[in-house]
Amino acid sequence: MNEKGQRLIAAMVNQMDKIKMTTPLVEMDGDEMTRVLWKMIKDELLLPFIDLNTEYYDLGLVHRNETDDQVTFDAAEATKKYGVAVKCATITPNAARMPEYNLKEMWKSPNGTIRAILDGTVFRAPIIVKGIDPYVKTWKKPICIARHAYGDVYKNVEIKVPGKGKCELVYTGEDGQEIRELVHEYDGPGIAQGIHNVNRSIESFARSCFNYALDTKQDVWFATKDTISKKYDHTFKDLFQEIFDAEYKDKFDKAGITYFYTLIDDAVARVIKSEGGYIWACKNYDGDVMSDMVATAFGSLAMMTSVLVSPDGVYEYEAAHGTVQRHYYKHLKGEETSTNSVATIFAWTGALRKRGELDHNQELAEFADKLEKATLRTIESGRMTKDLALITSLENVTVLNSEEFIRAIRAELETL
Repeated sequence: MNEKGQRLIAAMVNQMDKIKMTTPLVEMDGDEMTRVLWKMIKDELLLPFIDLNTEYYDLGLVHRNETDDQVTFDAAEATKKYGVAVKCATITPNAARMPEYNLKEMWKSPNGTIRAILDGTVFRAPIIVKGIDPYVKTWKKPICIARHAYGDVYKNVEIKVPGKGKCELVYTGEDGQEIRELVHEYDGPGIAQGIHNVNRSIESFARSCFNYALDTKQDVWFATKDTISKKYDHTFKDLFQEIFDAEYKDKFDKAGITYFYTLIDDAVARVIKSEGGYIWACKNYDGDVMSDMVATAFGSLAMMTSVLVSPDGVYEYEAAHGTVQRHYYKHLKGEETSTNSVATIFAWTGALRKRGELDHNQELAEFADKLEKATLRTIESGRMTKDLALITSLENVTVLNSEEFIRAIRAELETL
C-alpha cells in the first residue's frame, strides 16, 4: 500500500476512535483574544478526541453588524431547540467601538439578548485549584453567584433631558386604568432611565435558585435593597418568600439546607466574613458586579464557570470574563501573549457534559471530566499562564504562552 493509502486508513481509524455525538451543541463564536483561544481549544483539545457536532453561529461583532444582530436572536432560538449551547466571550460595543468596527449602531449586549429570550438564571462559581489561594482568607469553599438574567438595567430605556420640564412614569392598562408617578421636576438638563421586570421571570428566578440549591445541597442567600426600593426590589423579596414557603420549605428542611433574605449591603459584609459554600442570589446588575468581585477574590476572572439555566431546562455555558482586548491587540502585532483559557475550556466541558447527560452519552460526559482534570493538573504541576503565575503560592512555576498552555493540557489529557 502506498503512503497516501496508509494516511487515508490512519485517518479513518482515528475518526472511528473519536467520541460520537448524537445531538448538536449550539456553538456561538465570539470576539478578539477569546475567539483566537476558541479555535486553539477546538483544534488541540476537542477535535482530536470528539467527532464534534455543533450548529455554528458567528456572534463576532463584525457578523452581528452584517446581520443587524439577527444572528444573536437565531442563536438563542437554536439554543431553545437543542437544549445546550456554548458561547465565546463577545464585545458589547461602546462609543469607541463604533468607528473601530464601522458599526451601523451600538448593538446591545448579546448576553443580555440571549438571557432575555431564554429567561433563565446565570450560575457562576469559581474554579478551585491548588496553588491559587483566595484573597479573602476565610473563604474555604466556592461561592456560587445566582444572577437573575432578565430585565433591569440590561433592558432599560434612557433619555437625555434637554432642559426644564418634568419626567413621569406612566402605566396604561388594557382596561384604560392609568397609574402616573412623577420621576423628577427638572430645572435644567439631566438624564432619566426606565427599567422593568415581570413577576413571571422573578418567579422563575426563585425556582431556579431553590432547585439548584436542592441539587447541590447548598444554602441560598438572597439580597436586594427593599428598604429603599419599596415596590421594585420589595416585589423580588416577596415573591421569593412566597414561593419558598409554598413549595420549598419542607424540601429544604429535609435536605438540611436553609434560605434567608437580607439587604444587599448586609450580604456583602456577611460574604466577606463567611467560609463560602452557598448560593448567593442577586438581581441582574448586582449579580454582574458581585460575580466579578467573587471571581477576582478567588484568584482570577479567567477561573470562573458560568451557566445560564432556563426554567424549562435549557443550558448555555460561557466564560464569565470579557474578550481580553489588550492581549488581542498584542496578538495582532505578532507579539506573544499568555492568556488564561481555563474559563473558556470549562465552558466547553460544561456544555459537553450536559449534552452527554441529556443524550445518555456517558463517554462524552466522561471526556468532559477528563479535560477538566487535565486542565487543573497542568496548573497544579506548576505550568500556567502569566496571570496565575503572579498570584500562585506554588514555587518554581513555568509561565507558558497562550498556545503552550493549551498544548500542555493536551499532553496531560493524553495521559488520562
